[in-house]
Amino acid sequence: MLYGFRWMWLIVFFDLPVGTKAEKRTAAKFRKDLQKDGYTMLQWSVYARPCRSLDRIQKHMARLKQVTPKMGSVRAMTVTEQQYARMELLVGKRLNEEQIGCEQLVLF
Repeated sequence: MLYGFRWMWLIVFFDLPVGTKAEKRTAAKFRKDLQKDGYTMLQWSVYARPCRSLDRIQKHMARLKQVTPKMGSVRAMTVTEQQYARMELLVGKRLNEEQIGCEQLVLF
């Protein structure tokens, strides 16, 4: 832990309809909103962001609820830094943000 904070990750999983142009725009806007709020794409419909405390998790959950589309499926899960670090990557490579880690992100 850094400076007494307990790092956690907020992970968002979603499956949004993209059958029409309007649905595609809505899905694209949702992804852009996640990126603007500091989320990193792990996979096409899986985004994650580090948070320093439960208060930050609650803040970002409130923001997430404001931008969540009315249709589709959106889920959020909170995991500790230790749990996140134990995630196994079976194919592909880690993103730069994952290689750096939460505590080092603060130093930059």
